[in-house]
Amino acid sequence: MSDSSQTTSADEKRLAELGYAQTLDRAWSSFSNFAISFTIISVLAGCFTTYQVAWNAGGPIAISWGWPIICGLILLVAVSMSELVSKYPTAGGIYYWASDLGGKTWGWFTGWFNLIGLVGVTASVVYGSAAFLNTVLSIYGVDLGFINFTDSEHILSETFVLFVIILTIHSLINIYSSPLVAQFNNVSVWWHVIGVAVIIGLLIFVPDKHASVDFVFTQTFNNTGLFGGTTVGAAFWFYVLPLGFLLTMYTQTGYDASAHISEETKGAAMGAAKGVWRSVFWAGLIGWFVLLAITFAASSGLVDTINDGDAAPFGAGTALSILDLALSSWAAKMVLIIATVGQLFCGMACLTSSSRMCYAFSRDRAVPGHKLWTRLNHHRVPHLSVISMAAFALLITVPALIGDDAIPFAFTAVVSIAVIGLYIAYMIPIYLRWRMGDAFEPGPWTLGRKYKWINPIAVVWVIICVITFSVPTAAISVPWDETFDIKYLNYAPITVLIVIVGVGLWWMLSAKNHFEGPIRQVATDDTGRVIDEEALAEAHLSDQPEPTQTGDSGT
Repeated sequence: MSDSSQTTSADEKRLAELGYAQTLDRAWSSFSNFAISFTIISVLAGCFTTYQVAWNAGGPIAISWGWPIICGLILLVAVSMSELVSKYPTAGGIYYWASDLGGKTWGWFTGWFNLIGLVGVTASVVYGSAAFLNTVLSIYGVDLGFINFTDSEHILSETFVLFVIILTIHSLINIYSSPLVAQFNNVSVWWHVIGVAVIIGLLIFVPDKHASVDFVFTQTFNNTGLFGGTTVGAAFWFYVLPLGFLLTMYTQTGYDASAHISEETKGAAMGAAKGVWRSVFWAGLIGWFVLLAITFAASSGLVDTINDGDAAPFGAGTALSILDLALSSWAAKMVLIIATVGQLFCGMACLTSSSRMCYAFSRDRAVPGHKLWTRLNHHRVPHLSVISMAAFALLITVPALIGDDAIPFAFTAVVSIAVIGLYIAYMIPIYLRWRMGDAFEPGPWTLGRKYKWINPIAVVWVIICVITFSVPTAAISVPWDETFDIKYLNYAPITVLIVIVGVGLWWMLSAKNHFEGPIRQVATDDTGRVIDEEALAEAHLSDQPEPTQTGDSGT
């Protein structure tokens, strides 16, 4: 038997021990598994689309110091998850971990937070790529007659049309070829690595002037309007600056994809585990170089213009403003195209991950219409799960049709929803594993005794983030401020609360009576060998003694 066949056999055996039959096509390599999480993290997506969050809430220090420090804390979350995916290499991932470690109630809520977070990430990433593509089409003067990308009158509606088109293309690719998706993710890794190198080179050599080291590593901004714009005192350090951490937390999400694709990965118990933490580590390192390059390009003569929001041609967003002001037109266009293509790769991978989570959660009858979402087409892809996740991503993005100055009101809130939903889902099984202590039997990839301090730090950090990203992000979003405008309200906590109440009531009134947690499709013996349950039942009946006939003379 070849090494590949032995690996596949071991993977199927472990999956059977967890209660599932091998139905998805196990065609992904360990590198492809790493590639999907690295692609979803995508420093070409998060670093560009949410750069302004850190710039306005904290300034350069939120980027130069905040990024590596927060990435270190996120890595603690990632390695905690790696240990769990090594033990439970299933498509359900996080939901399955929580169910096995804490019971079906924990699994139910974890699954729904994970699913909602994945929908939020898919929506925000695909919409971000549509916005960047709109800008590319605009600067190249594309006018199709029925839709004109050269004017600024209908930017929001045009961006939404592009969003629908991109989401449709991602859906078709996912539905008709899982191996093609894996290949795209492999290409995406190199696109991100080489593309980032090109971007950094352009930002180093093209600008005439650069910011000083002192500016990049010590300068603070508070453009939120909160606390009178102060950059000193407890209000800045413990309220405003943490808001800027959304840049890092949003960019470093979605690495649970390595778990969701584990049933399609060869050597998943090690490959998927490594895929989780390696994607976070390398994205953190590469992303820091990108962010430093962008920030160093913001020379002293450009700062006032950037803060006033006067740099317009390349669209909204501080990162694009810096590119427009600091680079020659050809260089800025090149950076924009590289970033846009990277974001397109990212959106495709997000839809793959969310559809596999929907498939796995439906397999255990947790999602209404579960029989539909578990159907596989002849490519062995859960095609209806792909369609449903794309449809929900489309639905929650409809508010992006409304906004001011081409900036949709909904984007930051959708980003916050994605971060809150996913990280709550990440936190729950980590807490449950820590609570289990030494009774937990790890897989081949393990933290050893280090879990005793890594797990609790990861849990506390997530709790802090959930609170931070639920508060008003600017003076105009504070209900009691005289400048308050409800359009700018951070509705992320409201949405999360509605989800908790809705899912909680559903659980109390109905789901707890019929939801059983992970449902075993197959049974195994103590050696991991799959048992033919029907044959076993027949053998058991044949071994039973014939019933004794008794008459009136019985004793």
